[in-house]
Amino acid sequence: MAKSFSTPKTSPCLTPIRLELPYPPSTNTYWRRVGNRTVLSKAARAFRKRVADLWFVQKYVFRRDGFDDHPVALKLVAQPPDRRKRDLDNLCKAVLDGLQAARIIGDDVQVRKLELEWGDPAPDGRVTVWIEPLAGKEGD
Repeated sequence: MAKSFSTPKTSPCLTPIRLELPYPPSTNTYWRRVGNRTVLSKAARAFRKRVADLWFVQKYVFRRDGFDDHPVALKLVAQPPDRRKRDLDNLCKAVLDGLQAARIIGDDVQVRKLELEWGDPAPDGRVTVWIEPLAGKEGD
């Protein structure tokens, strides 16, 4: 019989998290129209799954906790796959949606501080994310 995973014990205080995520799909390719419906593209679904898989390791192997509804500060350092011109703000939506879908944060409304910057290009690209708890609860 296969063992089931149990939820890790919660810690009394939230600690900062650092994740290395794959380079996300562009906002322009994130959604697709299928008939009269708008759905996530295949690339968007793959990105969300990869974020969830990376969070699974942090959560169950390293016993990390998500931020539920606590306000957070985010820093994103994007390393594109090549030197083509890109809009830095196009990364933000996919990364925040991925963090929310993986249940690292409850909702992107709890992001109170956001810092974005370009890093040097890296093979296949990546985005390094630092998430840090801020004082108080959402709505305070």
